Amino acid sequence: MDQDLLLKECLKRRPEAQRRLYDHFAPSMLGICFRYTKSLSDAEEVLQEGFIKVFTRLNQFKGDGELGGWIRKIMVNTALNFLKTNQKYRHDLSFDEMPLHLVSTENPEVILHAKELAELIRQLPTGFQTIFNLHAVEGYKHLEIASMLGISEGTSRSQYARARVLLIEWIEKFSLKKQSGHYGTK
Repeated sequence: MDQDLLLKECLKRRPEAQRRLYDHFAPSMLGICFRYTKSLSDAEEVLQEGFIKVFTRLNQFKGDGELGGWIRKIMVNTALNFLKTNQKYRHDLSFDEMPLHLVSTENPEVILHAKELAELIRQLPTGFQTIFNLHAVEGYKHLEIASMLGISEGTSRSQYARARVLLIEWIEKFSLKKQSGHYGTK
């Protein structure tokens, strides 16, 4: 795919070029949207909303980095806005100010497939899931997350730590169940 030519064609609002761009990036971007939502239909809604933003703001892409990274940032921001404005998620996205709890630095000796780990992350409460994804997966710093979500940096750190503790517990339980032949996450 010649990205420069495709971008020029998309900027001319050529439907076939927009379709190629969408087809190229949609599968991976749907995965990003799905990480923040609790259902595939919500993820698809975020994806569609995100691509509307991509196509309306494509003239703002300066080519400083990868187009995929620019689109990814739009998808993450669209997903966060969806969580903030959607009644179903708004309640779950509340962040209580809680002191930071120490997290064990020991990693459980578990072999877990990426799909299994992703499913465990998806089962976290929405607030934990959002912050865990932003920090551990997307690589945002806690100060950036705090700004994005309108919370304090300490709250971001606390929520991330609590998510890690919960995931470690679930991974250990999952490992024991897997070893005994009983699969499950909780």
